[in-house]
Amino acid sequence: MDNFENLKVMVIDDSKTIRRTAETLLKKVGCEVVTATDGFDALAKIADTKPDIIFVDIMMPRLDGYQTCALIKNNATFKETPVIMLSSKDGLFDKAKGRIVGSDQYLTKPFGKDELLGAIRDHVK
Repeated sequence: MDNFENLKVMVIDDSKTIRRTAETLLKKVGCEVVTATDGFDALAKIADTKPDIIFVDIMMPRLDGYQTCALIKNNATFKETPVIMLSSKDGLFDKAKGRIVGSDQYLTKPFGKDELLGAIRDHVK
């Protein structure tokens, strides 16, 4: 998939820098980007925006990335939506835990344009 036009991407991260970086990269290739600051914020926006793919940071206050992913995957409407976990540590335990809650892929921060677009290419039909 090389056409990213009108693709809805959600980026959930409590870091403004990460949200802004991802948003800038994705908008450049034509994606529509929805950002959320944490899991609660994201869950409120997912139903309205129906993103094609979701990037979620693991370490967030209140509702972490694992809990957010599990809630998305347990929802009949959104269980097919690819969820990519973002983490600043490249740990086996984190990857395994991410798989248990249903995440589709795991990206280590800092990530670049290639990793973001590669993940979208791999998971969005």
